[in-house]
Amino acid sequence: MSDPYETTDQHLERILRRALNSFDLPDGTVERLGSALAHSSSLYSSHHSADLHRETYRHAYLLSDGSALTLWELVHSGPRGDGHPDTRQHEVYDDEADAHIAAARLTGSLWDVPDFCDEEGAQADLELMSALLAAPPAPLPRMYAPDNSADHARRVLRRAENGDVPGEETARLLRAAFAHHITQVFGRQCRVEGRDAGFTLYEHAFLLLDGSETSLWEVEHTATPDGRHMCEVYGDEETARCAMEARTRIC
Repeated sequence: MSDPYETTDQHLERILRRALNSFDLPDGTVERLGSALAHSSSLYSSHHSADLHRETYRHAYLLSDGSALTLWELVHSGPRGDGHPDTRQHEVYDDEADAHIAAARLTGSLWDVPDFCDEEGAQADLELMSALLAAPPAPLPRMYAPDNSADHARRVLRRAENGDVPGEETARLLRAAFAHHITQVFGRQCRVEGRDAGFTLYEHAFLLLDGSETSLWEVEHTATPDGRHMCEVYGDEETARCAMEARTRIC
């Protein structure tokens, strides 16, 4: 489903081009997607039988204003004999409920519940936590963009909901930021307290007026009681990854 060398623009163009109903997306959604900086894709649910092969994918996009937008892609085909790539049909939705209804329409059931991590049990949980703490691959060279970077830093800090967000000293330092670069360094889906939850880690790197560099590490996740998106911001990568690990200990 994904190419590690594919840019976010290329990924989005591919998703929209192959979707049979992309013209049904609201104009506001398409306009917001035009500012996508990074993306993360994961399999959300699937159904395979003699008569139907259906998968639902979650594509999350980080936008230039620091917000996130999710597209839900439904991929389906008929019996195994017809399941060649050229017969697979794609639909895309910007609302999870609409994707749920579309999937239920195909299966004839009102339930389209993802079923991950159940069979693997404790071993899968251990592998997940190990992955959360694993060192990321060597990043590509940063291409800093001078684009209201001090204001971007303020927005990142302002939307943080964790109690140990970097304080006034960091905020004061970032007032001298004149360029920044955003990198997605981690993304994973798992089960937390019986619910599907997603974790994404972003590095917001800032170039300061004196030529030095500093970063904020943002964790976006849905491991919340009501499944809503939550953002946490930390001053270093190790603390951010430990925070993600702590969230998964109740898996």
